[in-house]
Amino acid sequence: MCGRTACSLAADNLRQACAYRDSRGQHRQPEWVRRERDQPSHNKGPQSSGPVLLSRRHLHQDADSSERVLMDMCWGLVPSWFKQDNPSKLQFNTFNCRSDTMLSKSSYKGALLKGKRCVVLADGFYEWQQQSGGKQPYFIYFPQPKDTTDKETEGDEEWKGWRLLTMAGIFDCWKPPGEGEMLYTYTIITVDASKDVSFIHHRQVRPGKGVAGMPAILDGDEAIGKWLDFAEVPTQEAVKLIQPTENIVFHPVSTFVNNIRNNAPECVAPIELGAKKEVKATPNNKVMLGWLKSSQEGSPQKKENDLPKWTSQFIHTPSPKKTSADVLQRWLGKQGQPAVKKHK
Repeated sequence: MCGRTACSLAADNLRQACAYRDSRGQHRQPEWVRRERDQPSHNKGPQSSGPVLLSRRHLHQDADSSERVLMDMCWGLVPSWFKQDNPSKLQFNTFNCRSDTMLSKSSYKGALLKGKRCVVLADGFYEWQQQSGGKQPYFIYFPQPKDTTDKETEGDEEWKGWRLLTMAGIFDCWKPPGEGEMLYTYTIITVDASKDVSFIHHRQVRPGKGVAGMPAILDGDEAIGKWLDFAEVPTQEAVKLIQPTENIVFHPVSTFVNNIRNNAPECVAPIELGAKKEVKATPNNKVMLGWLKSSQEGSPQKKENDLPKWTSQFIHTPSPKKTSADVLQRWLGKQGQPAVKKHK
């Protein structure tokens, strides 16, 4: 299951981080659609909104299907055939879609066969390991290049910041009866957990809660391009991309992230298990916290009233008690051993 993520980059940085080459080999950055609704957060849960990539042809029929756009959508797919007047009346959870049933479940099959494939963007995602004393949260993400930096890049410069986790998703468009704005929603496809993270949360049947797994991660621009280009890559070929990946790392984080209202860099900050104090910072940790601080400073907070009414039920108010400056002050002056690990 993937039920909590972080995506803290500001809108302009998201464009740079998602740069790609189109079918003609030209270097491009995806254009934003509804950019004003983007809400960076260190703690996103189902029914919140978040950025996804999709083919431009979904919005413009004469567009090159290899061209990509960024769009803010709500997490939790509402099927186009849903007849009620309010998406909150949907009687089942659709924030995750199991890969082994996505072509048979009516909630997803129609959208998938119509090519409504998207890539859900995140810094990483959280998983909780059941322990005798409770649940321990972990933050899981792509290994970061050695030259990763928190410095701002401009224009068409190559992105040197945090490498975003790119998860395979399905989206759909629902229009409320009568008058109302089209609602774009998505689900994250899940697969069996890879061996590296299976010790945290392997896919298994849980009484009354269904089956747990990890998100289907698309590793590399070629895989992303094939998943998005529904005009050139048919469904039966695209679904072959849905496989567990071993190319991920993780570290334990504070239970501060357990509360969905907590939205600060502390959510993703590594901790030392069994220690009462914060883990000492390493060069990798400093990079993480550096770019988190930069993205937060460049991303003004949005008020609930600034958004369409249908999104108000999905907004979570950040906790005002702790600031990124407070967390960074405690971390950045320290040195120690890396907290990032791969399970063996």
